[in-house]
Amino acid sequence: MTVGTGSAPGAGEAGRPLDPSRAAPTGLEHTSGARTRVGAAGLGIDPDDLPEGLVVADARGRVICFNAAAERITAVRAADALGRPLDKALPLEDLEGRRWWQLTDPYGGLAIRVGQPERNLLLPGGREVLASARYVRSEPTGPVSRVVVCLRDTEARRRTERSHAELIATVAHELRSPLTSVKGFTATLLAKWERFTDDQKRLMLETVDADADRVTRLIAELLDISRIDSGRLEVRRQPVDIGAAVGRHIQAYVAAGQPADRFLLRIEQPLPDLWADPDKIDQVLGNLLENAVRHGEGTVTIEVRPAASPREGEDTGTSVTVSDEGPGIPEESMNRVFTRFWRGSKRGGTGLGLYIVKGIVEAHGGTITVGRAPAGGAEFRFTLPVAAPAYLA
Repeated sequence: MTVGTGSAPGAGEAGRPLDPSRAAPTGLEHTSGARTRVGAAGLGIDPDDLPEGLVVADARGRVICFNAAAERITAVRAADALGRPLDKALPLEDLEGRRWWQLTDPYGGLAIRVGQPERNLLLPGGREVLASARYVRSEPTGPVSRVVVCLRDTEARRRTERSHAELIATVAHELRSPLTSVKGFTATLLAKWERFTDDQKRLMLETVDADADRVTRLIAELLDISRIDSGRLEVRRQPVDIGAAVGRHIQAYVAAGQPADRFLLRIEQPLPDLWADPDKIDQVLGNLLENAVRHGEGTVTIEVRPAASPREGEDTGTSVTVSDEGPGIPEESMNRVFTRFWRGSKRGGTGLGLYIVKGIVEAHGGTITVGRAPAGGAEFRFTLPVAAPAYLA
């Protein structure tokens, strides 16, 4: 039968009226609710409490449940849907304009079917929804007693797609510049090697080397993002001297030409033993210090001290604060600092660094915050638990 004819379903062909005597009992209690006629005894919960749209049709193909989320997603009032045939209350079409209920024929066709997987469908007016269906039978190959439809808004998927598109555009832009440089210099050297002096050759090769490092860093960032988003970021813990790690970064900046008096390191002893991934902690410190040096002004202050552990069951942890004396981060932007592609007032970079920093800190079981430093600049503070292995406890 075609869904919504009002006839009781059976195992007949699509479009053919079926014998009402073959209808299976619904097992649902009918009440006089505004949104649903399914009682609490039928579902065990109030359908309006569900975060996703729920539409239930009985054995005769008529809607007996249309919750609040379904109203919001479809822009159809529950009062207009309840009691109507399912294909009239929810006239879904696929992206090629075919009527979904006629294609799937939930009350007819093979009796071994259990439902339909989630797919992108259209309501009248072109409104997109993600719909899946479950066919409920009183026995494995018996007639369908209920059709349960789950509806989800496509906005979350659109946001994900926009994020992916933005990531691809950012990566393409960031890759184009160094690759163009590498290609240009290598082609020039190959074509006119004899014409250049040794100093000119060295300069070109150093530029190629720097651009290759830039591409390598970008690829590493993309891999980190993939692992963070999928929850697969591995942390290989070992003892870490966080004070010494900060000192190495400061020495590297001084060796690169930064004045030594621009950095102030304060370490409050005794520090608790810290077990963390040294490479990833270096990545966090490097990013925070680079932001302070590049975007901040004045003295960059790094404070390392014991702190309350962010992990339940541990008394102490280690906190690291990096602050500068620059203009700082506007108050309205602070809640976006750790999101993808956020950049400060100065352009440059991929805008992925602080997103990765937050992912690494949280993978260690720690927390990270941003605020305003006493001198007016930006202040980043992350706190890590001791995280000693169980065999040392």
